[in-house]
Amino acid sequence: MTLQLDNNNKLSPWPWQIDESELQFATTELAKALKDLNQPCYLVNHSEKGLGVSHQANIVIPSYQVLDNQYPVSAFAPALGTESLGDSNFRRVHGVKYAYYAGAMANGIASEELVIALGQAGILCSFGAAGLIPSRVESAIKRIQQALPNGPYAFNLIHSPSEPALEWGSVELYVKHKVRTVEASAFLKLTPQIVYYRAAGLSQDQQGNIHIANKVIAKVSRTEVASKFMAPAPEKILQKLVDEGLISTEQMQLALEVPMADDITAEADSGGHTDNRPLVTLLPTLLALKDEMQVKYNYPTPLRVGAGGGIGTPDAALAAFNMGAAFIVTGSINQACIEAGASEHTRKLLSTTQMADVAMAPAADMFEMGVKLQVVKRGTLFPMRANKLYEIYTRYDSIEVIPADEKQKLEQQVFRSSLEDIWQGTIEHFNERDPKQIERALDNPKRKMALIFRWYLGLSSRWSNIGETGREMDYQIWAGPALGAFNAWVKGSYLDDYTKREATDLARHIMVGAAYQARINLLQSQGTLIPLALQRWKPEF
Repeated sequence: MTLQLDNNNKLSPWPWQIDESELQFATTELAKALKDLNQPCYLVNHSEKGLGVSHQANIVIPSYQVLDNQYPVSAFAPALGTESLGDSNFRRVHGVKYAYYAGAMANGIASEELVIALGQAGILCSFGAAGLIPSRVESAIKRIQQALPNGPYAFNLIHSPSEPALEWGSVELYVKHKVRTVEASAFLKLTPQIVYYRAAGLSQDQQGNIHIANKVIAKVSRTEVASKFMAPAPEKILQKLVDEGLISTEQMQLALEVPMADDITAEADSGGHTDNRPLVTLLPTLLALKDEMQVKYNYPTPLRVGAGGGIGTPDAALAAFNMGAAFIVTGSINQACIEAGASEHTRKLLSTTQMADVAMAPAADMFEMGVKLQVVKRGTLFPMRANKLYEIYTRYDSIEVIPADEKQKLEQQVFRSSLEDIWQGTIEHFNERDPKQIERALDNPKRKMALIFRWYLGLSSRWSNIGETGREMDYQIWAGPALGAFNAWVKGSYLDDYTKREATDLARHIMVGAAYQARINLLQSQGTLIPLALQRWKPEF
């Protein structure tokens, strides 16, 4: 009888031994066993043959006794599939395969095709309704609901402080067509629109349990906004909705007992609207806030806090889950997929974008407020031109007082037309979307200038989506550094070719890769050195 030692002459931490006939020492077999996440993994350090692997082991008592033709286990990892990542309640409530969803990208970049493809694979995706007129959104609702009658799918509801009619139009459509999940983004405060959507879906069963039909995923980057979504709806707004006949008195009372959102996404350094928050500080802060609110309100079903922004690789996904994220959200990486509502030129450019190829530029929908979003700067002059427009806007009070040479540059280089002609086009645009915007600008030269500048900011995204020839240098392409990290990770694999990128495939690689990385980390934490070629998940068919 001898002490059970591993190859480092230390006592084995496990009372398990593996029969020599059941061990595999070939690197190919080791790789296969490590990737089979549905089975446990036992490793043996053999002094001559190297690292051996098996899916089964025998318990030996006493543990220090080594039997004939048996080898002591030096490292162990249990079955560790994607179901081990995140909050199981997220999967249950939304009826999805992973604690994962693809976030909305405005102007239909997160297209019907993207939502349907992911939904058919049991993965949640939010349609990019922001920036679209109600008739376009309604068309998308009908198509997605026909393809996914039982879900899962979500629709974006973006806060529109300068265009409240659009926000109302979206909410009315969501209530009318029974869209059961919305992703609320860019909110600075709660509005009657989002409160109406939430309260209109509340009811109570015979046992007194509150049924929440209209689920809300709130994407936030500030604690003051998160706290509003973590609390019940304000009584003042609810009472006004009751007075207007939009919700019942019963729904008002129920709304005072449930949080405004079911899920909170901690939005870090993302593409589009972002405060560039570091995820390692934002997520723990919102998790702590969630715990405080749970103590305060004692909700029967606790809120869930997930993470988005900067997640484009399995390592980033696992880091978020290890910090306590209930789910993860991807965005930038999906825009380069074949299902996204982006042009061929844009998707090709996105596939070559590196982490440093992004910059901040003014947002069209919140231009006057100075809100910015993150865009690609490589291969386009949009960030420079958009920032120039905001600089002119803050410096002058009207189009008329802009110096002649400055105005000429704008007309020739940016607008490619006279500003008066652009104003006429702006009138036609807002008469279709929200006529009150024009009414507010008639006696306000500063407001008129803002709307003219927003013409360029708004169309630049559309040009990118449709591939407007001749406007390539003006394409506004939303993306964060996650895209660059993703491109670096898939370099040399089949996903390096942007025409091979399918959203469901990316989701699988991110989630399975994160579970695989968790297994590798666990095994290596026990002192076993995994071969370098197997230490990271690599995209393979």
